[in-house]
Amino acid sequence: MTPLSELTLAQLQQRTSVKWRTYAADVLPLWVAEMDVSLAPPIHSRLKRAIDLGDTGYPAGNEYAEAFREFAAARWSWDGVVPDRVALVPDVMLGIVETLRLITGPGDPVVVTPPVYAPFFAFIEHADRKVLAVPLGEDGRLDPVALDDAFRRARSQSERPVFLLCNPHNPTGTVHTRQELEGVAVLAQRHGVRVISDEIHAPLVLSGASFTPYLSVAGSEDAFSLVSASKAWNLAGLKAALLLAGPAAASDLARLPEEVGHGASHLGVLAHTAAFREGGSWPDSLLTGLDYNRALLGDLIVEHLPGAALTRPEGTYLAWLDLRELGFEEGAGSGGLAVVTELAGPARFFLDTARVALSSGHVFGSGGAGHARINYATHPDILTEAVQRMGRALRERSAN
Repeated sequence: MTPLSELTLAQLQQRTSVKWRTYAADVLPLWVAEMDVSLAPPIHSRLKRAIDLGDTGYPAGNEYAEAFREFAAARWSWDGVVPDRVALVPDVMLGIVETLRLITGPGDPVVVTPPVYAPFFAFIEHADRKVLAVPLGEDGRLDPVALDDAFRRARSQSERPVFLLCNPHNPTGTVHTRQELEGVAVLAQRHGVRVISDEIHAPLVLSGASFTPYLSVAGSEDAFSLVSASKAWNLAGLKAALLLAGPAAASDLARLPEEVGHGASHLGVLAHTAAFREGGSWPDSLLTGLDYNRALLGDLIVEHLPGAALTRPEGTYLAWLDLRELGFEEGAGSGGLAVVTELAGPARFFLDTARVALSSGHVFGSGGAGHARINYATHPDILTEAVQRMGRALRERSAN
């Protein structure tokens, strides 16, 4: 049994998080990035001990950074995590914003590759920086020619351009290869672009792919990356993340205001530390379940949604569905400025007619029209029921 097959729908419906409270009880929620799992035992034990002790004060020390250093060495054979070049931040997105404030100024361009995590757009613009969108290639991967041109344009607009990389990529589940990342580093150096890599899904790489930390790539010395255990261990409500700087970015990191680290939760730090240090076999069991669900989802799409195209995810627990051949279109990508619950096109249809909640493709920017993102980190029975409902809704639409 994997963590994804432990909890029943009735148990999950007792939860009070946004995934289970945004929609009515008859809706199967396969949208926001929360997994339907219990806490990993080491995390549960660590939090229980803290609660029993009343240990709910402010975070202290650098055990979190040390735990991630150990995890990265064991998991990816990467020994490049230097705790002196790691800072505690409240979460990955706020860490990205604080990094932008360190190395850019108002109006400076930030390159993103849509369809991409919707909050990238909103957080960049709310920080008074300018989004420069460069769509992924037709194959759903980074387009080096387009990036070369975008980096050149960004550099012509400012002396402080940035590329905000998402690896593994959300919403497509693409895991960028070492060769692709080396190409990014070459282009970034050529044009004087700084790279910030969002690696929140890094531990969630499925069979057939491997994760390469951006800071392990030659030419990344002045780059940053952000990590946490949030996605891989389902800890979104326990705020804590790490901002890592390459050796040539250490002086920038030193300018990070002290108060930034105060936003992290002490319980969050304890939980994330336990995840990376004591996770044991739990993440491997989770990945087994995700592998199973990935295959199951592919089979279900073929059987119940003929004409839909699934981008087979290499990582994360999110999958990208192209539903345009089923007659779904929607307006151009909104750039993610809409809240993640804004629905249009196929996601609106499936919520209204199938009572299945997906994420609308348009909030992920250009290339998202007619698409939807599905979160398959749930019980296989729930996933099966959801896609069956979607298929019935389509058949009923065709019959009318």
